[in-house]
Amino acid sequence: MGILTVRRIAAELLGVGESRVKIDPKNSSKADEALTRDDVRSLISQGIIYRIRKTGVSRGRGRRKHVKMKAGRRRGTGSRKGKRYARVPRKEIWMSHVRAQRALAKSLLLEKKIQHDTYRKVYRMIKGGAFKSKASLLSHLKDSGLMK
Repeated sequence: MGILTVRRIAAELLGVGESRVKIDPKNSSKADEALTRDDVRSLISQGIIYRIRKTGVSRGRGRRKHVKMKAGRRRGTGSRKGKRYARVPRKEIWMSHVRAQRALAKSLLLEKKIQHDTYRKVYRMIKGGAFKSKASLLSHLKDSGLMK
């Protein structure tokens, strides 16, 4: 059997294309002497014929980019693909603001800096969107004299 036929049979047996079949140049004479598919199988088990690994795309550059983006780089206007609220939805922004304000109100209640009735009133105001941030919530409490 010729070397090309051996390569074709080996490709079938290994389940790869002929271009990925490698025959050891030192033992190419053994491959040339193979007569049956069983002979080719034995050459594969001996390691004379083997498949070449597929080359993939390296993740190295992607990992470096991810680290930079975590640090806040590469996020300028030229790098953006979606509109403002497609990148971070309005609801997610709202949720983060409200959760922060509610946590602050709760901590003030537990520290006994505000009364329970004040807490309930402020909680409803937070839900109504009365405060822009934690700072505006605190300034409201101080200005209205509700905080100790």
